[in-house]
Amino acid sequence: MRMKYKALVEAAKKAKEFSFSPYSHFRVGAAVLTKDGKIFTGTNIENSSYSLTICAERTALFKAISEGERQFTAIALATDEIGFTSPCGSCRQVIIDLAGNIDVILTSSNGATKIMKSKTLIPLAFGDKNLKKTKKK
Repeated sequence: MRMKYKALVEAAKKAKEFSFSPYSHFRVGAAVLTKDGKIFTGTNIENSSYSLTICAERTALFKAISEGERQFTAIALATDEIGFTSPCGSCRQVIIDLAGNIDVILTSSNGATKIMKSKTLIPLAFGDKNLKKTKKK
């Protein structure tokens, strides 16, 4: 694994420690890497109305976007699971829309990693190409 990716995985693991998951007790940390080498982290934040919960991946990407970043190379995810946990469907869509076909680094609690492209996680993704451009009359 590339040296920069090791730092990204460590940042995701550290972010996991700040998880606010009193309902599911499923802690997730994420870290996104920009093209210029900056790392933005996020964690899952739950609400008693589950639909208002925000995932770690979206937190990290939204933080980066809100700071002016627009180009990304990778995102890493960390959970307490022994196996690999991939992003949920909502996060997959957000990753494709905001970051493109970047590397997604899945980690397990025993230190194993798996790297795949975001388009592998959401083939035939809906995106801006699907939105019709209309002319105003």
